[in-house]
Amino acid sequence: MAFRAVHAEWGTVFAHLPDLGCGRSWEAVWKARPPARITCVECQHLMYAKTSHSGLRFFAHAPHAPDCEIARQGESEAHHLLKLELASAARDAGAHAELEVRAPDGSWRADVLATDPGGGWAMALEAQLAPITAADITARAEKMREHDVTSIWFSDRPRPPWLGAVPSVRLEQPEGAKHLTVAEGLVKFTGRGWSAVPASLTQLLTWAFTRRIVTHTPRTSLRYPQRSLATVWTAPQYITAETAHLEEEERQRRVREARLAALQREKERKREKIRASNKVTRAKALAEATAAEQAARTQPPGRLWQVARVFRLGVDQALAKLAAEHGVIATVGFSIGDPRYAGGVPLVDEHGVPAAVFNPDPGRVRGEVFLLLAGLLLIFPSKADQRRFENASNIKKKHRPIDGYRTEFVEIPVAGAARAWGGRSCTCATPRLVAKIHNAEYPAEPSEQMGPAAALFRAQCRTCGGKYEKPWRRTGSTPTNQRGRLET
Repeated sequence: MAFRAVHAEWGTVFAHLPDLGCGRSWEAVWKARPPARITCVECQHLMYAKTSHSGLRFFAHAPHAPDCEIARQGESEAHHLLKLELASAARDAGAHAELEVRAPDGSWRADVLATDPGGGWAMALEAQLAPITAADITARAEKMREHDVTSIWFSDRPRPPWLGAVPSVRLEQPEGAKHLTVAEGLVKFTGRGWSAVPASLTQLLTWAFTRRIVTHTPRTSLRYPQRSLATVWTAPQYITAETAHLEEEERQRRVREARLAALQREKERKREKIRASNKVTRAKALAEATAAEQAARTQPPGRLWQVARVFRLGVDQALAKLAAEHGVIATVGFSIGDPRYAGGVPLVDEHGVPAAVFNPDPGRVRGEVFLLLAGLLLIFPSKADQRRFENASNIKKKHRPIDGYRTEFVEIPVAGAARAWGGRSCTCATPRLVAKIHNAEYPAEPSEQMGPAAALFRAQCRTCGGKYEKPWRRTGSTPTNQRGRLET
């Protein structure tokens, strides 16, 4: 299909124009007798006028045509109709429009070349319905730009994959409408993002020819129901509005960051003040604990020291950890049982200064206990015990250091064979025991030696629910209450 040919007498004739562009009717070349002498503008081979089933008028090569680019195009009727629509809209927009214009060096051919009647500009209007890659269409647009010809690429297909890769527009024909309208590619800035602008094809070309719209790469989101585009058409004032919006966002971001930085500095200043205060109070608590340890050493080791040293699972591993990882040679403190250790075992160095506490009870952390533990290393018999202590401190934020506790744990090997009745063993630092005797529960406590009841019955820890396998003795003859708590 071709819309342009050369008449031997009238010059260039256009099939899509009512007067062929030379003041003649279509019938002057269509089925004329004798046949009109018209030739191809490309290869000068004879052509004849034809009309499609839908009434489209065009020129076709006579048989035995040479290898002509126009003959090779094989363009569909839909493609030709879109070219006619583009040409008609370009003329309505005030431009001179010519179909199938070839570059001077033959490197490209414009479907419709719209030019300024005053000779100020030239713009190719390309109807692209066949599949093409973004790279190929960009290369074709670059060839035109080398000849100072800008281009706009059009498609009326639903989702052309190349849309936005070059200056382009997707067209559609609404139901009941006679002409194509812009569906995608023309946008305006609405304060926070871009939204589509409805317009006719003639309006779009009028704005493009007069530079009232230009191509732009959006820097904010496009509020399209279909997709975002890399290149759009918009008015210069909307580009300015987007720039102002981005500058304002940047200004607000800097203000927020400055405010947050000031808050962070103030927070850090307060934390440093707290750290300085904590350093004093922790040093005082450590000095008092050291004095208590020195006083305890003037007396023979107590029962709790012996129980902790011999039967407390994990103490030896904790002492080994202190020596291997922290370079502290420590032993179990004589001041064990002092409430300031929250039921844990004090581990003191060779000078009697507390270096760590083994398995303190989070339920006993308060007041002076908190001040001491906050400055010492806390070692637990298992990862679960460490997590239990840390979770409890997170809940009781009043007794949580601003930089957190220093906690570690050791792995305790399984101790001895399990009793016949099975179950896990208690590893609590300060177990809360209850004795199971004849379907009743009686209060009990750890002991240096097995009591008479321990040979016949079992003890269980209320804290962890595990069986207690070390020496214990019953401390009362009255069963505990219905909730299972010891009467104290």
